Amino acid sequence: MRISALTPALAAALLAAVPAAAQQYPVKPVRMMVPFVAGGNTDIIARIVTPEMSKALGQPLIIENRGGAGSIIGTEVVAKSPADGYMLLVVSAAHVINPAMVKKLPYDSLKDFAPISIIADVPTAFAIHPQLPVKNVKEFIALAKARPGQLNFSTAGRGTVGHLAAELLSSMAKISMVHVPYKGTGQSITDLIAGYVQLQFSSMPAVINHARSGKLRLLAQTGAKRSAAATDVPTMLESGVAGFVVSSGFGLLAPAGTPRPVIDRVHGALLKSLADPGVRNNLSSQGADPVGNTPEAYEAFNRSEIAKWIKVARAANIEPE
Repeated sequence: MRISALTPALAAALLAAVPAAAQQYPVKPVRMMVPFVAGGNTDIIARIVTPEMSKALGQPLIIENRGGAGSIIGTEVVAKSPADGYMLLVVSAAHVINPAMVKKLPYDSLKDFAPISIIADVPTAFAIHPQLPVKNVKEFIALAKARPGQLNFSTAGRGTVGHLAAELLSSMAKISMVHVPYKGTGQSITDLIAGYVQLQFSSMPAVINHARSGKLRLLAQTGAKRSAAATDVPTMLESGVAGFVVSSGFGLLAPAGTPRPVIDRVHGALLKSLADPGVRNNLSSQGADPVGNTPEAYEAFNRSEIAKWIKVARAANIEPE
């Protein structure tokens, strides 16, 4: 009788202990995994927002770079980490593209992670060599239809945002272009400027200054709305390609099962960081638009993007490897 009377009270105490511990979070430094080498867009964005996040959380956020396999190595580490909020993950568009390109991922890109928020979006630009005789997307599509298989697009590699964006345009506009993959962004843009290839879908920061100097021409950008980094460049939607939206969302995730109070605490810290004028200006200088949406909106974004890129890859006959 005495044991049975104590059991409900004990159970209630145990249940109450979980949110209490979550409310005290964090009580030690938090590691933030960047699954790329230092110096890339993901690393830069993480380092811009973490100082103000650290202030809001009252604990240091320690960035850990672990690159390799298109972000898979570092991402797997987080997927298998304790769900206590002390290991977070910053991802790029590779997170939602990898399911379409990799046959056997060592984690589930949706089920093994708890979404927190999109940090920022780096718009993709549709850049061409200035000698190509077109001034807008409509003229480009007409030219591509007149010259099937004769226009070459460069990318930073197979399975990148630029690769699948070009394949998406090919599918939607019913045109045929030739993919010329490189081992990185730098040489792919150098050869575009030199005229060895005719076009590229690339991150806005990588091409905007070349466009301003006249070395490249920007036909469009691929966001749902115009970026503050290039307000004079129309979107693909405005250019007449209905439904063409390519987002390079850089997001923040935690291991699946992380308590919601912990998620909310990190989310609140991120929003405070993104509200800081210095952080916003720093992101804008990198061509990144601050976002800061809800965990639910970020989860819906991930689901939609994964489904979209799987569909694009299949339409382009790209087999996962």
